[in-house]
Amino acid sequence: MTGDIRARRLSAATLEQRFAAVHPPLREAEVKIEAERCYYCYDAPCTAACPTGIDIPGFIRAIAGGRPDVAAARILRANPVGAVCARVCPVETLCEADCVRHTEEDRPVQIGQLQRHAMDAEFARRRIANDAPPPDGHRIAVVGAGPAGLSCAHTLAHLGHRVTVYEARDIPGGLSAHGIAAYKVLGDVVQREVDYLTGNGNVELRTGVMLGRHITLNQLRREHDAVFIGIGLQNVAELGIEGEALTGVEDAVRYIERLRKGPLEELEVGRRVVVIGGGMTAIDIAVQSRLLGAEEVHLCYRRGPETMGASPLEQQLARDHGVFIHHWLRPLRIDADNGAAAAVSFARTAAGPNGLTDTGETLTLPADQVFKAIGQRLDTAPLGDGAPLDAKARLTVDAGLQTPLPGVWAGGDCVGTGDDLTVVAAEDGKRAARAIHAWLAAREDEA
Repeated sequence: MTGDIRARRLSAATLEQRFAAVHPPLREAEVKIEAERCYYCYDAPCTAACPTGIDIPGFIRAIAGGRPDVAAARILRANPVGAVCARVCPVETLCEADCVRHTEEDRPVQIGQLQRHAMDAEFARRRIANDAPPPDGHRIAVVGAGPAGLSCAHTLAHLGHRVTVYEARDIPGGLSAHGIAAYKVLGDVVQREVDYLTGNGNVELRTGVMLGRHITLNQLRREHDAVFIGIGLQNVAELGIEGEALTGVEDAVRYIERLRKGPLEELEVGRRVVVIGGGMTAIDIAVQSRLLGAEEVHLCYRRGPETMGASPLEQQLARDHGVFIHHWLRPLRIDADNGAAAAVSFARTAAGPNGLTDTGETLTLPADQVFKAIGQRLDTAPLGDGAPLDAKARLTVDAGLQTPLPGVWAGGDCVGTGDDLTVVAAEDGKRAARAIHAWLAAREDEA
């Protein structure tokens, strides 16, 4: 490629070592000690902080009593994608942030690690048995096999409905399988979770079926009693600056998807990398660029650290891996050399009474490779004409996640009702499933 972008900067053995789990699992002795640190609070603040409402003291008490199977069952009652969430949830800003152990020790119970232990132990012991009741005759379509869609499908199946999940990709799992850093979700954990969630007779998974190409929303509405849309955000937001189409300028999410497919040693990475953005994806691509062998990685964000989407812990993780984080920089243009990216010019910014302003100063950073990580947008084309959109250009839903389209619900990143987190998507799917169930029951009562 043009510029200093190439594969095999490091050996396969070195890359395998570098991409090991960023947070290794607790050893058995550590699990016991950590579980016994929990106060098992009544009306626990950690449970209140969990978007899915997991009974955290209850599952930790089960672990302390040597019953990880009971712990796993309690987790999954609240959060069907508990195994993945244990790895990717920003627990430092959710459950662990509200752990009362902060008061005494300023060190919370490692809730995420204990949840991971319970789920891994159960998946290793056996595939969790599904106890879905016989189907009641209702047929529900779920579009998207990400956390929202899988959570919705699993909950509906256990409420007695027959569900067909339509997934555009050949591999289900959503961003958990394609767009999250490889060192966070290792091995086959996503596939094991998908197998569990779709493993009973009430759920059929159809991969390689794209909404808008192979099937339409109107067709799904005609052929099913209800539809749930959990398609996520497919389009990467554009920078809108000169040089964005140059060779060496890439979408971070799509690059991470290539990285997740491997092999790592065949993935081309620049010697000097600039990442534009301040969220979790920006951190993921910056850290992984370093792990792949980039000598210099700069992450640039237009505002201050307190407004970054990435948590302070994630920001520190990036610094620990040698990533330079710059705040108050707005990209102006990407400069070229022989048709390829060579540098990125930024305007220095400041917060003023009328919002973000330029100070008049500029900064130019050399770059062989530039990653765009400023967020994603909903692709409305597959939904057809008349898709109901809100002010964020995402699907409009009410408090029960029902869209203005009769019989159609939506959840996860494609709606703008909550943070774009896996755990929030899982809760959306669960809530929508219960709303669909109630709606179907009400229709039967009226008949």
